[in-house]
Amino acid sequence: MNTAPKSAAGGALLVLAAATLWGTSGTAQALSPAGVTPWSVGAFRLIVGGAALMVLALFKGGLGKGRWPFWGTLAAGGFVALYQLTFFTAVHRTGVAVGTLVAIGSSPVIAGILGFIVRGERPGRAWGIATVLALAGCSLLVTGGGDIAIDVVGILLALGAGTSYACYTMAIKVLLPGRSSEAVMAVVFCLGAFLLLPVLFLTDITWVATPRGTMVVLYLGVVITALSYWLFAMGLRSVPVASAVTLSLAEPLVAALLGILFLGERLTPTAMGGIPLLFAGLAVLAYSMSGKRAV
Repeated sequence: MNTAPKSAAGGALLVLAAATLWGTSGTAQALSPAGVTPWSVGAFRLIVGGAALMVLALFKGGLGKGRWPFWGTLAAGGFVALYQLTFFTAVHRTGVAVGTLVAIGSSPVIAGILGFIVRGERPGRAWGIATVLALAGCSLLVTGGGDIAIDVVGILLALGAGTSYACYTMAIKVLLPGRSSEAVMAVVFCLGAFLLLPVLFLTDITWVATPRGTMVVLYLGVVITALSYWLFAMGLRSVPVASAVTLSLAEPLVAALLGILFLGERLTPTAMGGIPLLFAGLAVLAYSMSGKRAV
């Protein structure tokens, strides 16, 4: 069943909705109980999210009758799992600001290159302008708060996370034709969760048994992973890979606003200046896609 929106603008709104949900993950994890480890959070996100997506896929008609391409499916699931490990480790080593900036900031450029090489997608001038504006805003937003820790290994891991995000977005785009969005995401995330199962034997997971831990895992898995990536996959049907990854830069904007509203965080004037730049970049890209038909 094809649930693609009729225009690229509709797809862009779905991607922005997904990025908005991703932006709440930092606030959710800030409310986690003591003893939470980054790798265990990543593993449980995929396990719960994959299970929720599988239930949705089965409820809406199953996983389809056609054969799934082995290497494409393995690549999608593998890069989803790799992203969890590289991103959370990068943030742990080099800090949230630099880790997030390098990972999220590098992904649109990498996605643009991959989209052109693999699918022949030409991002266009609007994508270039939007990406520059959004990256400038993101840079001010996440580095304008004070001391910045630089760790070479952490930077490399963050680049690995950005590459993983671009690669699994590309792989999912390839898997979507002829398959439902929920089926693709269910298979990909269940495979990613299976690959991360050994992590649960290497980290402390007792925090999950607490009421707060259970609520955090359910929210991260069902809402931030299952629901958001289902929306993302539907939007990705009609949005080029490079544009979808650039639109995902709404995530740090939402995270910053929630931090101000609910966690008592304060931004410097420099960081505040990043918000209109980031918003302008997203607005330019969204406007450029208005009226375009699905691709």
